[in-house]
Amino acid sequence: MLHINDLTYRIDGRALFDKATAAIPKGHKVGLIGRNGAGKSTLLRLISGDISPESGSVTLPKKATMGQVAQEAPGTQTSLIDFVLEAHEERHALTMEAETATDPHRIAEIQTRLADMGAHSMPAKAAAILAGLGFPEENQARPCSDYSGGWRMRVALAAMLFSEPDILLLDEPTNYLDLEGAIWLESFLRSYPYTVIIVSHDRDLLNRSVTGILHLDQLKLTYYSGGFERFERQRRENLMQQMSQRKKQEDARRHMEAFVERFKAKASKAKQAQSRVKALEKMAPPISIVEERIAPFHFPFAERALASPIIRMEKASVSYEEGKPILRNLDLRIDQDDRIALLGANGNGKSTFAKLIADRLQTSDGNLFKHKKLNVAYIAQHNLDELNADHTPYEAFRELMPDATIAQVRAKAGFYGFGADKADTKILKLSGGEKARLLFAIATYTKPHVLILDEPTNHLDMEARDALMLAVNDFEGAVILISHDRHLIEACAERLWLVADGSVTPWEDDLDAYTRWLLDPARKRGPMSESKKAKAEGGDSDKKVARQAAADRRKARAPLKKKADEAGLEVDRIAIEVAKFDRRLANPKLFQQEPEKAKRFARGRANAQKALDKAEEKWMQLLEAFEDSKKTL
Repeated sequence: MLHINDLTYRIDGRALFDKATAAIPKGHKVGLIGRNGAGKSTLLRLISGDISPESGSVTLPKKATMGQVAQEAPGTQTSLIDFVLEAHEERHALTMEAETATDPHRIAEIQTRLADMGAHSMPAKAAAILAGLGFPEENQARPCSDYSGGWRMRVALAAMLFSEPDILLLDEPTNYLDLEGAIWLESFLRSYPYTVIIVSHDRDLLNRSVTGILHLDQLKLTYYSGGFERFERQRRENLMQQMSQRKKQEDARRHMEAFVERFKAKASKAKQAQSRVKALEKMAPPISIVEERIAPFHFPFAERALASPIIRMEKASVSYEEGKPILRNLDLRIDQDDRIALLGANGNGKSTFAKLIADRLQTSDGNLFKHKKLNVAYIAQHNLDELNADHTPYEAFRELMPDATIAQVRAKAGFYGFGADKADTKILKLSGGEKARLLFAIATYTKPHVLILDEPTNHLDMEARDALMLAVNDFEGAVILISHDRHLIEACAERLWLVADGSVTPWEDDLDAYTRWLLDPARKRGPMSESKKAKAEGGDSDKKVARQAAADRRKARAPLKKKADEAGLEVDRIAIEVAKFDRRLANPKLFQQEPEKAKRFARGRANAQKALDKAEEKWMQLLEAFEDSKKTL
């Protein structure tokens, strides 16, 4: 069993852990979760021994081997398969020794040990892991230097999985995998025979592959058995109990304080009042319940919708080099209300297709028709690098609004989650999630008709992913989604297109069927069968009717949605006001030096809280009405 005992650690004076304690049973697969910046990656480094705690300890089972994924495989001439095989140090050492050993007894010992560990079947096992992570057999003999950093990360992951350490530490492994690789990793981890601690914001991975959740919150660690859904349920129940207990504590405290205030000047009640003063001093402070509010994402839609189809392709092809098409014979249409997720392994052309839609690439053959007023927003993972690191969010919005006043620019930045505390922070110092939020705001500022999201969740924690999901579903235009996050795809996409074998074809089943197909050893990669393709084409007219009906329903619900959005923004505005009062009242000197101002702030805070409660109630009612409308309209 892995024990974490009274762990305390600080970075630059900021506490990440304060006497945190947890125990992880041997052989369990544990998902380590917490808000971005809470210290999850730091905890992995503490467990691995890369850094030492300020106090407390991490105790590992005796002789346990530890494994972490390297930054990436080196860019050498070593082949992929050999790099992975060399990760099993004992097999590699014995194999090398066997080539030079001359003593018959030693040769026999080596061959016996290799046979005992199943060394002869290991190349097949290494090849299967590489194939699962996106390297087909014909590419496994290629040198590591042939691949870029993201693909080398996959090779490094393959090597670590192949070595089978007793304790496997994984930090956001799906960030450099596609959906197909993520699905394969889920399956692999379920059958992994040893302990795994994985930092991830991928709900499906945490639901399907782990047996426990280790939650890092408010400098403490809490272990929950079961997957993520069970954790959420238990966590919600615990919070409700804490809120109930907090209310009882506050009621008791107010009762005592009222008694003391009322009778402290009366001699007959002096002793009772004094005893209550002592009781107040000894009473534990109310339980602190901190649930940080997540700023919503906003994807503004164009002033006017366009007539469908907004994009149509006829025998279209796209290529980077003349005569070498990446995708060919594309016969597709995209309507104004389409929600499409692209499936297919990395390298098959998903990003190429997205760039074609976004006018980053042109057709090399065939025809591509687009509405002349079409506005497309394309947000890709690598676009984060295009942000000016020396600028601030305020300066980024200033470039978008050159004629606006300072107040208008700051109001717009605040609308997108960059209040006074973040608007003037250098982009270089923003977290990955904050950079992604800024990128989304810049890319959609022109109010697009089509939103293309290429791996948008890589820098977002779970709460931010939920906010992104809501924003995508609220967006009134077409959406093209590329993601390894199944939860996001299932929540947002209504159509699935498979990008494979140089083509893009509808996948007429759901993601579960796609998962089964991916994990089927007997499956044959290839385009959709002719019978299935004919069936899909035969249903086009029915789909057109269904799409029009969906658009009509969305239009009918639009007024309710607008009111709910406005109510949500009002909640955010009042919450910021409450937070400002809280920051002012948190200064203990205020009550001593300026008691009148303190009273004024306290009254203002109370009034703001009442307004917030009313605004939240109104917001919830409008949201409920909007959700009910989905069932009737």
